[in-house]
Amino acid sequence: MFISFEGTEGVGKTTLIRKIHEHLVQQGQDVVLTREPGGTPMAEQIRSLLLSVNHEESMSNDTELLLMYAARAQHLQQVIVPALATGKTVMCDRFTDASFAYQCAGRGLSKEKLQLLNANFVSHMPDITFWLDAPTELGMSRARARGALDRFEQEKAAFFEKVRSGYQELWERQGERIKRLDATQTPEQVFHQALACLQSV
Repeated sequence: MFISFEGTEGVGKTTLIRKIHEHLVQQGQDVVLTREPGGTPMAEQIRSLLLSVNHEESMSNDTELLLMYAARAQHLQQVIVPALATGKTVMCDRFTDASFAYQCAGRGLSKEKLQLLNANFVSHMPDITFWLDAPTELGMSRARARGALDRFEQEKAAFFEKVRSGYQELWERQGERIKRLDATQTPEQVFHQALACLQSV
């Protein structure tokens, strides 16, 4: 099974991923835990480029999108596809839905660009995607409480409202795959929401 986790900043993805990972391992599943951008040494270097706030020049929206997909192509070929081929469960912190929410809905890039990249470079899609949804300000306050903010986390609230709307659009179109979780609840409640979805797959 291929499971992805999505949402804006500070919604509790890391906590939920840890809880589900522990649950699946206890059930005897062989689980690969990974993330995007990143997941391989080369893709992690691209992640550093994407998240750094110390560039001498501003990063164009097209460059951001292409870097995301360069990292994703490497990640798929080196980690995700081999793991799925050997029967392992893959749990990924963000995947293609994040590109739609952040680069298309958030940055305003055309959906056609994303569709072209997906058609050419994405060979596998998640079986189930958990969208942790919470009001933008709640997520931003949680992110600020963690400490130093990366390049995305420093965006204004209006940007994250667009990102959240992007996730909402995806959920409305692909509700059979994308499961909305109420991330305003406690971590334990969110975990039980996710568990109920997994048990119905």
